This record gives sequence, C-alpha cells and structure tokens, in this order.
Amino acid sequence: MPSRHGPIHVVTTMRTYKGKTYRTHLLRRSYREDGTVKNETVGNISHLPDDVIEVIRQSLKGEVFVPAGQAFENTASAPHGHIQAVRTAMGRLGFEELISSRPSPERALVVAMIVARVVAPQTKLATTRWWHTSTLAEDLGVTQANEDDLYAAMDWLLERQDDVEKKLVRRHLKEDSVVLYDLSSSYFEGVTCPLAQFGHNRDGKKGKLQVNYGLATDHRGCPVAISVFEGNKTDSQTFLPQVSKFQQKYEIKRLAMVGDRGMIAQKSIDQMKAQNATSLAQQKPEHLDWITALKSGAIRMLMEAGQIQLGLFDERNLFELSHPDFPQERLIVCRNPELAKLRKLKREALLAATSKELEKVKGMVDRGRLRGQGEIGVRAGKVVNKYKVAKHFQLEIEEGRFTFKRRDDSIAGEAQLDGIYVIRTSLAKECMTPQDAVRHYKMLSTVERAFRSMKTIDLKVRPIHHHLADRVRSHIFLCMLAYYVEWHMREAWRPLLFADEDQDAKKTRDPVAPAQRSAAAEEKAISHKLPDGTSAHSFHTLMDELATIVRNTCRVQASQPDSPTFKLITTPSPSQRRALSLLETIAP
Repeated sequence: MPSRHGPIHVVTTMRTYKGKTYRTHLLRRSYREDGTVKNETVGNISHLPDDVIEVIRQSLKGEVFVPAGQAFENTASAPHGHIQAVRTAMGRLGFEELISSRPSPERALVVAMIVARVVAPQTKLATTRWWHTSTLAEDLGVTQANEDDLYAAMDWLLERQDDVEKKLVRRHLKEDSVVLYDLSSSYFEGVTCPLAQFGHNRDGKKGKLQVNYGLATDHRGCPVAISVFEGNKTDSQTFLPQVSKFQQKYEIKRLAMVGDRGMIAQKSIDQMKAQNATSLAQQKPEHLDWITALKSGAIRMLMEAGQIQLGLFDERNLFELSHPDFPQERLIVCRNPELAKLRKLKREALLAATSKELEKVKGMVDRGRLRGQGEIGVRAGKVVNKYKVAKHFQLEIEEGRFTFKRRDDSIAGEAQLDGIYVIRTSLAKECMTPQDAVRHYKMLSTVERAFRSMKTIDLKVRPIHHHLADRVRSHIFLCMLAYYVEWHMREAWRPLLFADEDQDAKKTRDPVAPAQRSAAAEEKAISHKLPDGTSAHSFHTLMDELATIVRNTCRVQASQPDSPTFKLITTPSPSQRRALSLLETIAP
C-alpha cells in the first residue's frame, strides 16, 4: 500500500505508429512504497483541447485563475492600422520635413489633415470630430484642435506652397525632364468666392459655378505642383503661366511639356518658339519643348494633301513626317485599328439614335402638331445637337413640312480619320524616338487618373464649400499633397492591388496598339486572388482591412478605477504585415 502521495501533475507522452505521431496527456501522481518511488495514473485528458490542457497543467503547478473580466478590462479601442499605414508612407517620404523643417502646431495640423484626407475625406468640421474615433488625433497631438485651428493651418500652408512645390520639383524633376500637365474643374456650393465662375463644366453640373486647377506631374504621373484659376479660364490660358512657374520659380530651365491638343494651342507654341529664339540669341539656358497632338481639322488637311494615306498603315501603325505648316516640329502619325472600330460603332449608334428622334419630329409635323418653320427648326435642332452629329444630317424645313437625310459624304470623310491621331513634338530624334513621344503623350491618362482620384474616388476635392479664394487654393493644394502620399502608397502596394506590376513592359511594348494587362494582372482580375491565394484588393478595401488593427487601452484590477492603463495593439495578420512592410520600400 502507498505510504505517501505526491501532487497530481500532467504528463505528455508521444509515440509513432505507422508514420503517424500520437500524443497522450495523462494525469499522474507519484507515491512511495517500500522505499521505492512509483507513479499512478489518475486519468486520461487527451480528449480535451490543447488550451484547456494547458490551463490544467498550470493550475496543478499552483497558478490561480480568475475570470478575465475581473482581472483585465479593455477601456477603449481605436482603429489604428490604416493611420499607421499612411504615417509609415509619410515617414518614408520625409513628409513632415517637406512641409516645414521645423516642428510646429501648424505642421502637425497639416499632416493630420492630409492623413485624414487619405483615410476619410470630409469637411474640416467633420474631420475634427472624426479623427477622435481613430488614433490619429492622439498620435499627432491635435486632440484639442477645432475648425478654426484647421483654417489657420491652411492659411499657414498656403504661404509655404511655393517652397513645398520647389522641394517636390527638385526631388522629382531635373533639367530636360518631361512634365505632364492638364486642367480640370470642380463645382462650388455657394456664389461668393471670387474664383467661382461659369465655364466649361467637366463635372456635368449645369448651372454651377466652378474653379479650375492645373496639375503638373513628372513623367510617371507623380504630382509635383498645382495651380488654381478662375472657373472661366480655358486650358490654353493656363498653360504658359504654368511653364513660367517651372522656369522662374522652380529654376528648371529646360523642360518638355506634355499637354493635349486643347491645352498646347498654336498660339502657345508660337510663343514658346519665340522664347526659345530669344534665349538662344541671348545665350541663355532656357529652352522649352512640347509634345501634343493635332486637332482633327489639321489631320484632315494632311490627308487631303496626300501626306497621310491609309495604305501607309498596311504594314505598320506609326510613321513620321514633316510639313512646312509645322516648322521645327516632327509629326508622328498613328493608326489604331481597334480604336477605328470603336469610333465607327459609336458613330453609327449616334446616327441611328438621331434618325430615330428625327422620325418622331417628322411624325409630329405630319400630324400637324408642329407647324411653323421656326417651331420645327428649334425642335429638330435640339435633336441633332443632342448627339452632336448635326454636320452629318441635311434638314429641309418648310411651313408644315419636314424631311431629313444623312450626308453620306460628310460621314465618309469623318470615317477616313477613324483611329488616326497625330502627335506633334519639337523634340529632336536624338532626344526622343517617335515611339517614346507617343508613350509620353499617352501618359496624360495618369493625370486624368489623378483628377478622378482627387475629385471623386478617394480625396473628394468637390464640392468646395470655402468662400475665400486663398482657402480654396489651400484646400486644393492640401488635396494634391494627399494624392502625393496616396500615389506612392499605390505604387508600393501594386503586388496587393488589382494593378499591373509589370511597369517596365510599358517602355518596350507597341505604343499605338491597345494597352493590355500582363498575364499576372489578368489573372488577378479574373480570380480576385494573388499568387499566394489571398484576396486581391482595391486601395480602399486594403485600407479597410488595415483599419481592423486597433489600439486597445487596457487596465488590470478592473475593480479599481484608478489602476494604471497600458496600450495593446492588435497583432497584424500575415497579409497586414505584408502590406505594412511594402510601405517600407517607398523611396522619396
């Protein structure tokens, strides 16, 4: 019989049978019998979960366990991961030093507003309320800031705009750089701002006052400068002031500007040629080049003169020519067959829709519902202008009579231009190949993408609620800086997003042929998966996933309200860790 029993403890044994390992957890106790130590099995707990077995093991060793709610309390939780992501990108970009080399309350507020603009764009008042729901306000020390403090910080930022843009230009541009430039607009809520004017409304908001702003980027689409203009300024009116800004303020003496056919007008080209001639005569270093495109009228003139013949595209889709009407310039003629098909289909659809509407007008005239020439003309004019194909229809209007027919000669003449566009540039062949000139012109799409991001998708410039001109300028500059941060985040996150990672292929593929995704990008788009089987993301869904990383404020001894607290951040998942680590690759 046992003479003395020892404490019960957990013993884990393992054995391998037919290549499979079996683990057994036994409750045992030791005892002494006739001077010999022996072991007795009290029970088998192998059927219990591993975490329960571990609790039993620790309890038998003397540890005391109490309900978690009695010993540990989570007093607050705030989303943190998305804030951490934006701030990591800013740190890699040296963003705070970019705004100002000296710390200040204004700098902290500007940085906080930019983080908020990337994460959750709202009005300034709503921003001061929102950022308390995350770790942003606490981390940047702006918990006490109100709406007036944000407005004061915006005024401070506007005074520094030239200095900030100069740093960006020096960082991303050098002499003989290519600069992409385009103009957009946003509508106003209100009528008192002096910048608010009626103009060509790109937002489709009829009857709304608007402001125009021109964005300049490097050849990749990374923003470096933005200028704000009255809402009635045309594209070409803003172009030369922007060029002067780069040469005079930012001291980039030699650059090539890329703009669309409405931006770089003939008048601007003549002025740039005159400036180049003056600089050459005075032996100054300033020199301007340009890449733009011809308007349809000029292309038709070249075709009628025999300079452009469709037979030239039988074996190629691009060729170069010169013409006396465009001295000191190269003309690069391109034809995209797929674009030609799309334009033909679109034109036929518009013609068919217009014919259908005109038949309705004719029926109304035949039934006597429309009588006078003026009344018939107004109604028919609305129809042909609705789809902008009036030039392709011949209308005959008499008192009580209306007929129409298509102008086949006009339609055939326009069809000859389907898929054809002409790039014009002053850059010599030694400086840029015709293929690269076409590629740079097509990169204007990155500026258009920036406008979409700033206006609707991400940063939401519009609608603009500010009434002071300088506040509007500061608001738009703030949005550009937020897009600068987001642009770098998107580039770093290409492996995780529905984005094409093979950016080098753009430098070698046919610039005229329709753009195609790489095989890897196509697979992501179809499967919605990354190569490792995890989900592919948009920028917003990835930010939402990171927002599930929260910072908890905890304390022990919940029964004592004055007990000290500590912070505990959610452990990131593998995909979250990868997203955060990719941001560490950002280089300014």
